Order: sequence, then structure tokens, then C-alpha cells
Amino acid sequence: MIVVASSNGRIGIAAATQILRQGGTAVDAVEAGIRLVEANPEDHTVGFNGYPNILGEVELDASMMNGRTLESGAVGALTGYVHAITVARQVMEKLPHVLLVGDGASRFAAEMGHPPQPEMLLPETRTVWADRLRPDMNDADIEAIASRTDLARWVELATDPERAKGTVNFIAQDKAGNICTGVSTSGWAWKYPGRLGDSPIIGAGNYADNRYGAAACTGMGEMAIRASTAHSLVFYMKMGLNLADACERAMVDLRDLDGRFISVMNLVAIDKDGNHAGYSSVDGRSYIYQTPTCPSAKNCPARWCPFRRAGAKQDNNEWEKLTNGRW
Repeated sequence: MIVVASSNGRIGIAAATQILRQGGTAVDAVEAGIRLVEANPEDHTVGFNGYPNILGEVELDASMMNGRTLESGAVGALTGYVHAITVARQVMEKLPHVLLVGDGASRFAAEMGHPPQPEMLLPETRTVWADRLRPDMNDADIEAIASRTDLARWVELATDPERAKGTVNFIAQDKAGNICTGVSTSGWAWKYPGRLGDSPIIGAGNYADNRYGAAACTGMGEMAIRASTAHSLVFYMKMGLNLADACERAMVDLRDLDGRFISVMNLVAIDKDGNHAGYSSVDGRSYIYQTPTCPSAKNCPARWCPFRRAGAKQDNNEWEKLTNGRW
């Protein structure tokens, strides 16, 4: 039994582990851990008080996958509700669908009895959003931003390296050997309205299969969508690679992407035996894990696998050293 999470999952990992300790399921553990992160106003990348889109609206994305049945549920661009991961689980368990977005996701959340949260931003966070638009807009322009017809040209604000990307990842394996993955995010700060990253896309930001393992991603979700990163990593284990080699192969796939929008990517993964790993394109990143016998979460360094910079050639010598020439 084990819970693995991105580093910002620390606030919820003890609760997730306690569920496993008491004999609960991996699905219950993942949901419980992520809900605590979603409710944390100090985490601006997930849930309540997450950084908003360019209009100042908080749009949440989340998904969950049950590795025992391969059933999945997801929501995208959910507004007015805090616990996107629970809505995603309910999509998985109560509907014949996998993904609901926008007004449909919010309607379903209401039907499922979730309490609405009309104001998802604290005043200080709304001030951060407004300040990001200055000095290019005055107060009147900011107030009327929803009526603009040129929002696309403001998308460069969504590449703010300090606030652009963040997600919480949880992977749990219970005493029956069942695996579940879950991801939740408020997406890129200042994103174009309706943007979906990898978090609600099964196979991109989230994938689980009891027979092989599981993976979840955080970073520039568009990259994980293009490379089908989470599914690819699990597929490489299906093809016989061990966990470390499968992670490296998935990072190489991301490294091979080209174009203007190449940025940060992090992943956490486990294999069917509960071995865990974390990889990142940024040096110095880490992830956390906890087992029922651990009194608290343990920190692990993520292995560094650098990507090419936009317009620059990849340092192949560095990759040779990082992967011992395998790829």
C-alpha cells in the first residue's frame, strides 16, 4: 500500500494514507487527499483561490482513473464549485460519459448536491490578477475585459513562468493491489477561457492500469496531450520496460516535441508492485510518498531530464549521460 503525490499534495497525503491504513480503497484515498488540496486557499494552482483565467474566472479541471476497471471520469472548465475531483469521480461512477465540460460540468455538480461557491477568489488573489493586466489596461478596461474581442493577443500573459503551470497529482495503491490516479488543477494562470490542459484528459495527464502501473503529470499540459504522456509511460511498462526506463522513455518523447511552446513537465509514477518514481525537466524538483507504516510523508528527489529551450537544439551529450546511452 502506498500513496505518491506531487509535492503540493503534502496537505492531503496523511488523510489519503489513513484511508489505506483503515482498509479503504485507492479511489477513496485519492479523492480524500486531493479534496484537501482543492480547499487550500494558499495553493494557487488548484481548487479554491486558484489563479483565474484572463477574465478573472476560476476554471477547474480534474480527472480520476480506476486501474482495476479502467473506468475514468473528468471535468473541464468547471466553475462555481470547489471539489472538481469529487465531481470527476461522480462522472466516472454515475454517468456513461468520461468527460463533462463548462456549463454541463457545473450543472452536473449541482445535480450531485455540491454546495456552490460563487466567489472562488479571495480579494488579494483578484488583486494579483488585476495587477497582472496593468499597466497594459486601466481599471475601466479591466472591468470590461469580458466584452473584448481580442483576448487571443493577451495569451502571452499565460506564459508567466511564476504562475503559469501547476497541478496536484495523487496515485494510490490499496491492500488489494488496486491502483487509482487523480489530478486536479485550476490550470494556467491568465489562460484563455475554456482552455483545457492535460489534467482532464485521460491518457495525457492521468492513466492507471492495475496490470502495469500508473502515471500522472503536471506542467505544460499541452505537451502531455501531444505526447499522450501518462498512457505512454504505462504502455512502456506493458511492453516490458521497468519503471525507471518507462519514465525515461516518456520524458524522451516529451523532449522530442518541437515548436514554440516547450516548457516544464513533471511526472510521478508507480509500477504494479508499488515501486515509485518522479521525473522532471527542471533540476531540483521533488515528489512525496507515504505508506501506512510511515508516520509522515517522505520527500524524494525527482530525476532531472532537461528539455530543449524554444529555438535551441537539445544537448544530446547531456541526455546520453542522463540515460546512459539507452535512448
